[in-house]
Amino acid sequence: QVQLVESGVGLVQAGGSLRLSCVASGMTGTIGHMGWYRQAPGLQRELVARIIGGNTNYADSVKVRFTISRDNRKNTVYLSMSSLRPEDTAVYYCVASTPRLYWGQGTQVTVSS
Repeated sequence: QVQLVESGVGLVQAGGSLRLSCVASGMTGTIGHMGWYRQAPGLQRELVARIIGGNTNYADSVKVRFTISRDNRKNTVYLSMSSLRPEDTAVYYCVASTPRLYWGQGTQVTVSS
């Protein structure tokens, strides 16, 4: 059974930092890209960052402030977020591909002003 389990404390003040983790298990085959999406209330789900091999991509709104990294031995992807803003408030979802795309259950991140 494929599972993507996200973790990370979700309440922080504006300007603060937070790190999310996601562990993938139960996958057959090599995991291709891993990444993070987010969905704020009333908005569409959007790509935040993804990593494949040594290459990373970021949404323009998070460049410089967020860093995605990956530990292949642990099938774990991280999202380090700094200089958080209230507009970063959203449910954050982890994804992993084999190449079928799997989603985590989501974790709430709330940035208070």
